[in-house]
Amino acid sequence: MEAWRFSTESYPKADRFPAWEEALARLALKPAGHQTEDGAYGLLSVVQSPSGISFSRLVTTPQDISAIHERNRADGKDGVWVVSVIEGRLTFHDGGNDLKAASGDIVYGAVGSHTTLTLNTDCRAIIVYIPRTAFHPRLMAPLPTKVVHLSGRGGVGHVLAGFLTAISEALEDLSVDQLRPIEMALPEFLVAGLFRQADTRALGGAAGVRAALFHRICQTIEAQLSDPELSLNSVAEAHGVSPRYVQKLFESIGQSYRRYIRERRLERCRYDLESPIHTQLSISDICFRWGFNDAAHFSRAFREHYGVSPREYRRAVPASSFDDSPWTANRGRPDDRGVDIERGAAPPLQAEEEDTALLVRPSPPAPSAPAKEQDGTRHHYLPATDKTVHWGYFSRFQPPAIEVKSGDIVTVETLTQHAYDDYERMIEGDPGAESVFHWTQEGKNVDRRGAGPLDASIYGRGAGEGFGVHICTGPIAVEGAKPGDVLEVRILDVATRPSASQRFEGRSFGSNAATWWGLHYNDLITPPAPREVVTVYEIEQKKGRDCAHAVYNFRWTPQTDPAGIIHELIDYPGVPVDHTTIEKNFDVLKNVEIPLRPHFGVIAVAPDHWGLVDSVPPSYFGGNIDNWRLGRGASIFLPVAVQGALLSVGDPHASQGDSELCGTAIECSLTGVFEIVLHKKPTLKDKLFNLDYPLIETDDEWVIIGFAHANYLKELGRTAQTDVYKQSSLDMAMRDAFRKTRRFLMTAKGLSEDEAISLMSVAVDFGITQVVDGNYGVHAVIPKELFV
Repeated sequence: MEAWRFSTESYPKADRFPAWEEALARLALKPAGHQTEDGAYGLLSVVQSPSGISFSRLVTTPQDISAIHERNRADGKDGVWVVSVIEGRLTFHDGGNDLKAASGDIVYGAVGSHTTLTLNTDCRAIIVYIPRTAFHPRLMAPLPTKVVHLSGRGGVGHVLAGFLTAISEALEDLSVDQLRPIEMALPEFLVAGLFRQADTRALGGAAGVRAALFHRICQTIEAQLSDPELSLNSVAEAHGVSPRYVQKLFESIGQSYRRYIRERRLERCRYDLESPIHTQLSISDICFRWGFNDAAHFSRAFREHYGVSPREYRRAVPASSFDDSPWTANRGRPDDRGVDIERGAAPPLQAEEEDTALLVRPSPPAPSAPAKEQDGTRHHYLPATDKTVHWGYFSRFQPPAIEVKSGDIVTVETLTQHAYDDYERMIEGDPGAESVFHWTQEGKNVDRRGAGPLDASIYGRGAGEGFGVHICTGPIAVEGAKPGDVLEVRILDVATRPSASQRFEGRSFGSNAATWWGLHYNDLITPPAPREVVTVYEIEQKKGRDCAHAVYNFRWTPQTDPAGIIHELIDYPGVPVDHTTIEKNFDVLKNVEIPLRPHFGVIAVAPDHWGLVDSVPPSYFGGNIDNWRLGRGASIFLPVAVQGALLSVGDPHASQGDSELCGTAIECSLTGVFEIVLHKKPTLKDKLFNLDYPLIETDDEWVIIGFAHANYLKELGRTAQTDVYKQSSLDMAMRDAFRKTRRFLMTAKGLSEDEAISLMSVAVDFGITQVVDGNYGVHAVIPKELFV
């Protein structure tokens, strides 16, 4: 399988159009103009299946695109292109005829037709090229000579539009194994549906009748290929014609009935030899499965047709992405083995491996209580329940829990994903927490926990695979928010969530887990090593001084979840800890009090990305920043990437030190009061002008967040959500923090580069934000008092 990605955002504005032109040329297309003030803009994700079918997802601003006819002829391409419009409006110009298409419509034609495509709006579409060889010899009708329009609002068009949209959304998730059934089904679908509907009728008269009959005969054969008794006579009888007439239909396309049957059976056997699903079947089993009576005859026929024996062919097939080799524990997505993707482009879909990226869209949550108005300001309350949270991922497709206006105040409840470390103290008796954490043998209220596959086909941990762990309340849609705007989230107040248990009523608790993803894990000096240790803390007020003290700790022991899966490590969020299997140590951190720094580890807007995004690595959209300065009185500014912004809040912490060294903070459920302020793009200036990273502001400081990868989804391409965990370093994060701080001082404070560099060295403190979230963070703290 061949795959590559491209994004104009990887290039300076002056270079975008030539780069876009070069990328489209790889698809035998050519841009004819761009009407955007920011220069060319476009994203491409392209996958070509082993049989030569090419799938290209196109996301772009209004422009004209034309086919490069000379290129098509030179390449000897012969086949059909199909465009399925997912969003936007397009116009196809075909020999002076204009054909308009909108969301849900399908347009197709022969490769080499003189077609120009006008994208009238911002558009998202999938373009599919199917070579004629994929149809041969089942296509008796000629390829369409003109562009053909098919409405996606009913009938065969509706089914095909849904099929192509699903392929588009999962394009970067599809492994070779997953593409095989698609490349088999798509030509069959087109032959049986589109061509039968349009082009065979266009033949008219007897030719149209013969073509329609031939299609029906081929469909009958496909359905009965596994029957070794399938004969010319039985097929002819099924369609009310003579065997001689059936033979003549095949002869009219240069084929014979017997040879056609053999080639179709060989093709089915070839797919089974490639498929990991059938690795347990012997070669004899496969040949008998598809109607061959003699294994030796099958082997000779296979070698004659494909040039190698069935055994040699099976050995040459690349290892499946989902083979039986053992996976080692890994935070984030596993390696995408067997798929070679070019780097350096657009938002990945991500691996999601990323049938991970397909969002199973929940039903819209029940509406929250109506906003109350006080002193001209609207106040909203967003509780944390199984209907208002999403667990372990961000998505631009997640339905909003509420919608607010700029200037509104929202009280948001947040829950820690570690609450099940002590059910009695942190969940019992709390209706909201109980609804979110509910998990029995019959199922769990919040099933997806992470951006992994729902069927847990990679590690078997559970739905979502724990590729992302944070319980996020929201999202909150902000009226009028559009890409290019900046969302300011002011944290007006933070309060710990009290225990609802009768034994601990009114007291608050949190959990710290020293985990396998912590920096310390492979550097322990006392036995047993390695180990994971959970420490439960109580939060209390002592003479006006908020602090935390340790109650007990315990070593993690293998825990069996209600679905019967054993978790040797802390590898899936919300696993109930059976306290009969652990040994509690109450003699821990005696005479130690930890000052509280209540804050939210996760504050995020939805990323501009078509798949699910793991909640662990932070990026330009905010996310799991894990900076304790995001507490009461602070504001965070986030660049809006999608319509409505879609703000989510989670990962509440009672306290954390810079670096979050062992993997977690004191994870403690909190309730926050936030003021939401939208800064529209035309009004941005000073510190917000051209802001493309999270910026924190307190009364005394500006805090600039640098990451190893400023935008890992684009920098690392298709395997970003795997590679970000491997390719991060503090050196990279420090350099990003330096560059952002230099830019801030030069643009917001008007310093020269030399002045900015000197000031950074003598008066700005750089600190390690975290080293446990895949995308390492370094922050720069700029005191406001420097500027008189």
